Amino acid sequence: MLEKPDLKISNSVPSQHSPAESPKSLQFSLRKRMITLTKKLKSSKGGGLPDPPKKRISIRDQLLVKEVSEMESNLPEGCAAKFDDPDTLHSFHLIVTPPEGYWSGGVFAFSINVPEEYNIAPPLVRCETKLWHPNISEEGEICLSLLRQNSIDGLGWAPTRRLKDVVWGLSSLFMDLLNFDDPLNIEAAEHYQRDKESFRRKVREYIDKYTKR
Repeated sequence: MLEKPDLKISNSVPSQHSPAESPKSLQFSLRKRMITLTKKLKSSKGGGLPDPPKKRISIRDQLLVKEVSEMESNLPEGCAAKFDDPDTLHSFHLIVTPPEGYWSGGVFAFSINVPEEYNIAPPLVRCETKLWHPNISEEGEICLSLLRQNSIDGLGWAPTRRLKDVVWGLSSLFMDLLNFDDPLNIEAAEHYQRDKESFRRKVREYIDKYTKR
């Protein structure tokens, strides 16, 4: 839950001028105040320049204020969200360090960019760490139904989905959503089916070469 800032309001009223002020100082202060009042009066009557239009907050950004907080309080084990700019919620990295399985000990970075059309359109996600995986290509493309606008299995993106669903889906690609039967990287899937021990060794080779601990 987002906490309101602790704002303290002082009940004391500062004096308009100190007793030691000179007459010239008082005249200057009075003249300055009159100029300010005149400008405000002209502005209220339409005589001044209009205030610049305020930028409207998009629906996407309104949703993300709540969803990012929800996501960060429900991160799966071994996951961390990294924001380069804390004020830019629509662009961040998810760091996944699988606690078990073939990819345990590796550190995998995913870039997540939420388009202006969110939540009608899904986030755009790429894996920035090269790895040997049946559902993630070496170029960073990801095979995950909920990232598709239209998915033939009926599990694609829908406006009812949330950012936390994307994070859990990406984390699960290293464990229970691992799919060798409908692969994106066909060569990796065939490698697993042919020789599981050789597949495991190649996974470790990629981790040692490309991941940052």
